[in-house]
Amino acid sequence: MLSRLFWLIAIVATLYFCYFRQLGVVGLMGPDEPRYAWIARDMMESGDWITPRLYGSPWFEKPPLYYWGAALSFKFFGVSETSARLPSAIAALLATLALAWLAWRVYGSATARWLLLLLPSSAGMIGFSHSAATDMPFSAMLTCAMVPAAVQLGLVPLASEDRESNADPNRNFASDLSRNTFFVAAALFGLFLGYAMLAKGPAAIILCGGAVVCWAAYTKRWKDTLRLLHPIAIVVFCVVALPWYLLCAARNPDFLRVFILEHNFKRFLTPEFQHIQPFWYYAGIVLIALLPWTPALIWAMVTSIRSLIRDTRLSAMSCFLLSWALFCVVFFTISRSKLPGYILPAIPAIGLLLVRAITNFGAARRWSFAITSLLPGIALAVLFFALFSHNDQILKKAVAYTPAIELAVAAIGAANILLGFLFLFPRRNFAMIAAIVPVLFVMYIVDDALPFTPISSQSARYLADQIRADEIPPANIRVAGLKRATLYGLNFYLHTDLRDLTGTPTRDIYVLTTGRTTCDKMPAEVKCEDVWRRTADDDGVALLHLTPNR
Repeated sequence: MLSRLFWLIAIVATLYFCYFRQLGVVGLMGPDEPRYAWIARDMMESGDWITPRLYGSPWFEKPPLYYWGAALSFKFFGVSETSARLPSAIAALLATLALAWLAWRVYGSATARWLLLLLPSSAGMIGFSHSAATDMPFSAMLTCAMVPAAVQLGLVPLASEDRESNADPNRNFASDLSRNTFFVAAALFGLFLGYAMLAKGPAAIILCGGAVVCWAAYTKRWKDTLRLLHPIAIVVFCVVALPWYLLCAARNPDFLRVFILEHNFKRFLTPEFQHIQPFWYYAGIVLIALLPWTPALIWAMVTSIRSLIRDTRLSAMSCFLLSWALFCVVFFTISRSKLPGYILPAIPAIGLLLVRAITNFGAARRWSFAITSLLPGIALAVLFFALFSHNDQILKKAVAYTPAIELAVAAIGAANILLGFLFLFPRRNFAMIAAIVPVLFVMYIVDDALPFTPISSQSARYLADQIRADEIPPANIRVAGLKRATLYGLNFYLHTDLRDLTGTPTRDIYVLTTGRTTCDKMPAEVKCEDVWRRTADDDGVALLHLTPNR
């Protein structure tokens, strides 16, 4: 009973700290967050829930699921960064709970408990659950669709005796499904796949279908895949996904061309959007996304490959998870446009495979697991003390030193040391509880400290606050050479569409420009006053006051 209480406290604390605490601790970052938040606020204010609009013009880069969620969040909780990011946090929670249910039904309670601590505390899940963007809603809805898909494919034992016995890992459990259970699974599959279609478009069908085809090719269970095309699944999917596409296309004749051709096919097939990366890019992203548990991931990969070399055949469920993860990574590796969030749908599957490897192979190979965790942990501990020493300025510069980086290094090192050391003892299941403590502790400190670090200054929120404090009307502001992220952020926080500086001003105006721009670069026909500037470089921002010569 006491052990269950410890696990419950650890799981609830992990889900809260990693997904929900301090969602609004920093302002909206980058070019995407303020744009998506603007569109959501516009939907709430205008009452038009069909056509996404950015600064009054239709914007068809993404479908509306995130916009709907953020608009409802704004409506009920007010317009804020927390409200803008709440849909992603809720989506991450749903995906984690759905995957934990799958782990519990297939592998048992120990695997489910490990998953509920390891997956939420991974860097990828924390980062994207705190992002006002479409990546986490899409990944979460696809994850929630893949869980009932596994039930339909006969991969999930619904009777406890089947799970707890040493039954054939490739057994087909489809015959054990009652009619009602199968109908519920089919309806849930159609429902969440429809939501995924509303989150990012055709990629939902491609990733789900590609993973299932790869699974069927390995297991030779082609007939089982036809269960996913059950009429109930198709009807629910169409009822959920198609109405918005049809209504948006009816109201906007160029919708299908812009959305399908430009923002899907062109983004995948051409480098037009300039997100060009090397072919190995996503290998590094996966390793970063699984921090601080990357050493355990490397151990799991090596251990699993060694087992396969010894003629151990993959179970049908492991093959399903591996197909899900690998197809996503390979598919977007082929793409000419690469961004970290594209392979987020693979992270839940990789997380479950990692946890399964630990609970399945860990007891027999505890020394190799301990060493794999301890060595990087000790190395990071040494790095932490080197950073903590104010004399090592060269090292601090090499790692782009900030206090947040130092604390992150400390958390990753401590987590791996505790995990590796305690895993050697008989009650190794509690190693995960101990390992999560430094992660949560550092998150608690960092969350409270972030507003006072250079990271927070990357948001335009503080620029907007200063403009309001100076009582400068947004209508009197022009922009020249600002970065997209700064411009979109200012537009959101000032609730306006700042216009570019064109020609010679005929009345008093203020110009927001880069930190390098000085008054001598302004037209000679105006008087120029340097009001304030934040760093004198291209990453900084300056405010100039221009007055026409009379």
